[in-house]
Amino acid sequence: MMLSRRSVLAGASAAVVAAPLSAAVLAQSSEDDPYPLPPFNYSKIPEAFRPAIVEYTGRQWPGTVIVDTQNRQLYLVLQGGKAMRWGCAVGRDGFRWAGLADVGRKVMWPRWTPPKEMIARSPEKAKWANGMPGGPDNPLGARALYLYQNGNDTLYRIHGTTEPMSIGKNASSGCIRMINQDVIELYRRVPIGSRVVVLAEGV
Repeated sequence: MMLSRRSVLAGASAAVVAAPLSAAVLAQSSEDDPYPLPPFNYSKIPEAFRPAIVEYTGRQWPGTVIVDTQNRQLYLVLQGGKAMRWGCAVGRDGFRWAGLADVGRKVMWPRWTPPKEMIARSPEKAKWANGMPGGPDNPLGARALYLYQNGNDTLYRIHGTTEPMSIGKNASSGCIRMINQDVIELYRRVPIGSRVVVLAEGV
C-alpha cells in the first residue's frame, strides 16, 4: 500500500509551532566517544533544517522515524502529538529510495564499504573496496542506522556526514544523511527494531 505524504505527516512539516531545541538538549559526543565532536554552528544552515520540536497529528506510533524526502526533513514521532525534526540530505536523481523498513543494526563510527556499482562510477573509491575504517573522514560520519526489510539489509542507511552543508539537498547515493550531532541524537533515541517510513518524493 502506498503511503501518502499527507496522511503520514499530517501537520508536521507545515507546523506553525516549531520550537528550536536549546543548546542544552542538542546532542554532544559522549565521554567514551573515540572521536569527540565540537558543537555544530546551526546558523550555517537554513532554519527549516535545524533541530526543532514540531506538532504532529499523523497516524504513526511514537518511536517511528519518518523521512520526508520532498522537504529533506527527518522526524522522530514523540508522545503527546509532538515530533523531533531535523534536516537531512537525500538521494540524487536516479538514486532515491522509498518504502518501509526497520532499524536492523546501529553502529558508532561505522566502517564504510562502497558498493561495486559506486566503484564502477567512481574508480578512485576502489582503494576502499575492503572497507574504510570509521572516523572523522569516513563518509558515514559519527553514527549509522542500517535499514532492513524482512530481516535483510536494504543497503540503505541513515547516517552522519563529512559534508554538513549538503543537508537540505539531494546529494547522496540514496542513503539519508544527517549532521553528525543530529544523527548522534537520533542514534540515542531510536532502538533496533524501530519502524522507518521513507516517503516517495511527490507522493
